[in-house]
Amino acid sequence: MANPARFSDRTDAGEQLADALREREVDADIVLAIPRGGLPLGRAVADALDAPLDIVVAQKIGAPSNPEYAVGAVASDGSVWRNEEALRRRGSGDEYFERKREEKAEAARQKAERYRGDRPAPDLTDETVVVVDDGVATGSTARACLERIHNADAGRIVLAVPVGPPETIDELGDRADDVVCLETPESFTSVGRFYQRFGQVSDEEAMEYLGPDHDRGSGDTGK
Repeated sequence: MANPARFSDRTDAGEQLADALREREVDADIVLAIPRGGLPLGRAVADALDAPLDIVVAQKIGAPSNPEYAVGAVASDGSVWRNEEALRRRGSGDEYFERKREEKAEAARQKAERYRGDRPAPDLTDETVVVVDDGVATGSTARACLERIHNADAGRIVLAVPVGPPETIDELGDRADDVVCLETPESFTSVGRFYQRFGQVSDEEAMEYLGPDHDRGSGDTGK
């Protein structure tokens, strides 16, 4: 039997996440959303917690024969997560991985610069950082993002997502001080299954959530 969607759209999911974070008395210094889909949620969480909103960017590294199958991920500063089991199974050598790491790190860096424009990256030293995305499946990009924040000497890292498979959520707890996840279904198939509206978020739409004049009552656009 089909599972009813838990969230109407990404903004609704962000508001529910914000409620859960406030119940846990999380006092965020900054909220970092993973673009693109994490930004509508990040905006709702940042507004509710009265914290600034910024981004953390990572790119998946796919297997040679299947780019959608993650053998790792790399953040904009070069922080990397390697899926050692997948690398062994797929026979991806270190030369391939390092070449893709450099390529994807540059792509992530360019994306971060495009989103921020003239604004510098925030200083995360000793800060309580809440990392938000619209859900996780394998969690590859989230792992690289958490590594990036850990390497930036953050004081406390809280990962907040609406939905993810229980084994992924457990594993992500290895790099975050706390993980807030509203749904951990055993029969996880996809993140979008838990949303009534889960359309693609364009770069242009996502960047609007970072602007100071964003209409905070508008919800997802085009979802």
